[in-house]
Amino acid sequence: MSKAIVLLSGGLDSTTTLAIAQRDGHEVHAMTFRYGQRHEIEVDAARRVATAAGVRDHVVVDIDLRTFGGSALTSDVPVPKDRHVDANRHGIPVTYVPARNTIFLSYGLAWAEVHGATEIYAGVNAVDYAGYPDCRPEYIAAYQRMADLATRAGIEGRGPQIKTPLITMSKADIIKLGASLGVDYALTTSCYEPTVHGVACGHCDSCHLRLKGFAEAGLKDPIRYREPKQ
Repeated sequence: MSKAIVLLSGGLDSTTTLAIAQRDGHEVHAMTFRYGQRHEIEVDAARRVATAAGVRDHVVVDIDLRTFGGSALTSDVPVPKDRHVDANRHGIPVTYVPARNTIFLSYGLAWAEVHGATEIYAGVNAVDYAGYPDCRPEYIAAYQRMADLATRAGIEGRGPQIKTPLITMSKADIIKLGASLGVDYALTTSCYEPTVHGVACGHCDSCHLRLKGFAEAGLKDPIRYREPKQ
């Protein structure tokens, strides 16, 4: 069985991506980041997901991006609430974390080389998060070229391939695919500003996108929200 690194945030997209990696026949090694984000909830969710999926191993890497700030997720900048669901398509949102995917992929690349993993799976999506520059197909392609040049495995022609199976999918299609693979979305979290008990706010961009995705998929979102959603 070939090995794959999965970047696992505990969110809907990365959890679906993990299920895809397992469907594809890989032994999964999951990597989660405690990067100075506003809450520990997503790390807890990642642990739940990894345990439920029975991954080969799961590591939590500590990186303090609050040292730099520059994002509503790593500073005291307010998280936007109740914006139109298409707002992210116009400009780069304040929830963008500078160079986050570059940092995460680099850690994943290092671990992949150590393990001899053939793939690195990342749940990036260019449809719902069009405002994030490091979620675009051209960015992933550029990173792949760099990875092939930057590692011993790449130079020897056996470097890992970066897989982004969700990159052009809508949130509804991601949810439907995950449901078909048996993903338990009750284990996941998406909210940028949940309560200490993990109850989603229902008002941030991520909550809106998640709720819209479940509605369009014709499925009920199993997580809890602070206020009933219509």
